[in-house]
Amino acid sequence: MAVVAILYDVFCHGCCKLIAKICNEEKSSITNNKMSVSRVEMQVKNRSVHLNMRSHRAFALTWVFGIVAFLLAPAVMAAKYEVQAPDGTHEGKDVAQPIEFPHNIHVKDNGINCMYCHTYARRSKVAGIPPTSKCMGCHKVIATDKPRIKKLTEYWQGKIPPPWKKVHDLPDFVHFTHEKHLKTMVFDREFPVEDVKEVCAFCHGEVENMTVAKKVKPLNMGFCVNCHIKNKDLGAPGDCWKCHK
Repeated sequence: MAVVAILYDVFCHGCCKLIAKICNEEKSSITNNKMSVSRVEMQVKNRSVHLNMRSHRAFALTWVFGIVAFLLAPAVMAAKYEVQAPDGTHEGKDVAQPIEFPHNIHVKDNGINCMYCHTYARRSKVAGIPPTSKCMGCHKVIATDKPRIKKLTEYWQGKIPPPWKKVHDLPDFVHFTHEKHLKTMVFDREFPVEDVKEVCAFCHGEVENMTVAKKVKPLNMGFCVNCHIKNKDLGAPGDCWKCHK
C-alpha cells in the first residue's frame, strides 16, 4: 500500500506540474496574442493616420490646382482659341427695305443680342428674319407713335409679313451654315454669348453702327479661304467639299 501511495503522489504531483505548465503556456500565449493584436491595432491606427494625412494633403493640393486652373483658364482659352478675323472690305449697294430697321438703336443703344432676333443662327444654316409677332411683342407698347412702328403695325394688323430684302447672299453652290460657325467660334470656346456681335462682325461688319444692314465684307472665296487658313488651329477645314457639296 505504501508503494501505491507513493506512486499516486508522484502521479498527482506530475499531473499538477503538467497542468500548471499548460496553464502558464496558455497564459503566455494569450499575452503574446494580446500583444500581437495590440501591435496590429497600432499599425492599423498608424496606417489610418498616415492615409488620412495623405488624403488631406491630396485634397489641399486638388483645391490649390483647381484654383490655379480656374484663374488661368481664361488666359489659356484665349491663347489657344484666339480667332483671327478675315481680311477684306466691300462697298455694297444700299438695299431699300420696306421699313428702315435701325440696328444701331436695337443693338448699340438697347443692348439686344443678335441671336434674340436672328434666332435660327445657332441651330440652322440661315440666321433667319424674326417673325412680325416677335417685333410686336415689344412694339405694342414701345415707341408706338414712331413712323416705323406705325408701318410695322399696319403689316401686323393686315397679317402680312414685311417683304424684307436679302443683303448678304451667297451662290447656290456654296454651303454655308451659321450653326457650325457659331458652335466653333462661340459655344465650343466658351466665348461670352452676350458679345456674339463681335463674331457676327467678321462677316457682317459692325452692324451695331448701321441702321439698315449693308454688305461691307466681300464674302467671296478668297475671303473665306483666308479666314480658314488663319484659323486652322481652331479646326477650320481646308477641304473643298466642306463648302462645295
